[in-house]
Amino acid sequence: MFPPASVPTAPAGAGIRWPPIGSVLTAAAASLLLLFLLLPVGELVVQGGAGGVRRLTTDAGLQQALALTAWTATLATAAGVALGTPLAWILARRRFPGRTVVSAALDLPLVIPHPVAGIALLLVFGRESAIGGVLAQAGFGIVSTPLGIVLGMLFVSAPLYVSGAREAMARVDRRYESVAQTLGDTPWRAFRRVTLPLASRGLLASAVVMWARAVSEFGAIVILVHHPRTVSVLSYDRFTTYGLTEVIPVAAALVLLALLPLVALRALRRGEERRA
Repeated sequence: MFPPASVPTAPAGAGIRWPPIGSVLTAAAASLLLLFLLLPVGELVVQGGAGGVRRLTTDAGLQQALALTAWTATLATAAGVALGTPLAWILARRRFPGRTVVSAALDLPLVIPHPVAGIALLLVFGRESAIGGVLAQAGFGIVSTPLGIVLGMLFVSAPLYVSGAREAMARVDRRYESVAQTLGDTPWRAFRRVTLPLASRGLLASAVVMWARAVSEFGAIVILVHHPRTVSVLSYDRFTTYGLTEVIPVAAALVLLALLPLVALRALRRGEERRA
């Protein structure tokens, strides 16, 4: 009879399942980026959040800047929707020579430095330019007017709307439009009755993104219009005039207000995911 074989002893740690190294690196990289993005904003809110909320009710300059920023951004977004929706439909539904060039040119305002965008707008709409001179004589001055703010916001944020609207329309099945047209609808009626309702959430989400981008614009606006001041220009002015301590509550208030369009955007996208 053979003696019982001895049971081999498992080495220490052999029963622990270590995650793959790829998962560890992925989690570390994601955590590092999240920390980098959230830490400055969190520190700003912690230091100035309470003071910022008080400033919203007591600081007349901040209130005026907020109101100016809100309605000029709304006008810029309305113009972007009115002018950008037909362009988005053309890019989504039509194939034509130079389509790639048009798409690239459309994205150009997103990649050039925004002070450069302001300089370019100033060349076209400044008082010394042909167009700016005609507009000024007609009572539509651009430089140092709210209209200049609207143009600056529109220039830098409209590409975001057109890009999002184009994607939303491209996701609509063409067969629905074809069925509507075989039933007697004109292309415009098919667009209004079929394409527009099916793409409406995407269009609305794109408009929210455009509005949020317009609100935060600084570089293009400050070249065209230093006064009256939007909230971004006001923040910069107070930083350069009074220093960091004075601008922290204002900046914190802006961060808190910026959460509103982000929450609206997430709600819209959640609705799209449920529909899908």
